[in-house]
Amino acid sequence: MSIVVEKAGLQTTIQSQPRVGTRHLGVPASGPADALSMALANRLVGNGPLTPALETTLTGATLRFEVATNVAVTGAVAKCMLNGKPVPLHKTLAVGVGDVVVVGAAESGVRNYIAVAGGLVADDVLGSRSTYMSAKFGGYKGRALSEGDELTLTDPAASSPPLETPQEYRLPMLEAWSVRAGWSSETQSLANPQRLFTAKLRVGSRCDRMGIKLEGESFSSTESAQMPSVPVFPGIIQCPQDGSLMIMSVDAGTTGGYPRVAKIARMDLHVLGQLRPGNSIRFIERTNADAARELREKHAYWKHWIADIADVI
Repeated sequence: MSIVVEKAGLQTTIQSQPRVGTRHLGVPASGPADALSMALANRLVGNGPLTPALETTLTGATLRFEVATNVAVTGAVAKCMLNGKPVPLHKTLAVGVGDVVVVGAAESGVRNYIAVAGGLVADDVLGSRSTYMSAKFGGYKGRALSEGDELTLTDPAASSPPLETPQEYRLPMLEAWSVRAGWSSETQSLANPQRLFTAKLRVGSRCDRMGIKLEGESFSSTESAQMPSVPVFPGIIQCPQDGSLMIMSVDAGTTGGYPRVAKIARMDLHVLGQLRPGNSIRFIERTNADAARELREKHAYWKHWIADIADVI
């Protein structure tokens, strides 16, 4: 009993919980680029928030089910079809043997999350089932899915009552984004650090699970030419020598040789997974204390729908 991939789309992978405690080995966290949207999909089929599920990129995917189960799709705005008929996002869908689910191209946002009751079987490497494509491990054979791949359910008998995400918990997919950010280790190397929070920036064509290049304004740092490699994490904003800013994403390397001029607040890291080329973005300045307080407030808001929200954001 399986799910057959009829169309894999641009880049569809199995993602699960991030890898923790492996950065000293040069292994990044990986996991879902938009962990909150993935948690919402899993919630609708009765799974834990980081149960292995599919992450699509821009062009969606087509799946044929060889088992009766429940499925849910969240994330980017996209048309979704079940046996040729439109079905909504953010709702539990019952599928039978032979049914075909089509997730269309993302109209706004970038990534959709497809969760099935009980979760998907995936390779467990270094404590996570998430796909890390650069090293070719985790997920489904360490790679993005291809046409004809067959996915196995962890528990084909799993079931859950039908649910629908409340309107207040449906994440907006925008063309203009604001994310909270603060100073980092080399912020003061900028001639005018405060300009980080007034700059008019847009997402460039380099926008993937490794990093997101920003365009629109140029920055310079006194550290650019001589800085040795230092630790970096998802959400760190670097300033390379060309003056454009680069945001590290979930599959970014563990070290880098460019100044770390800012950092995205933990509560807004999930937004990075939905940024697409041409979107505008601005940084809203937060101190560490402010960011910690607002993270607690965000947890308090979300825990009414996702009990384990602290594991997600």
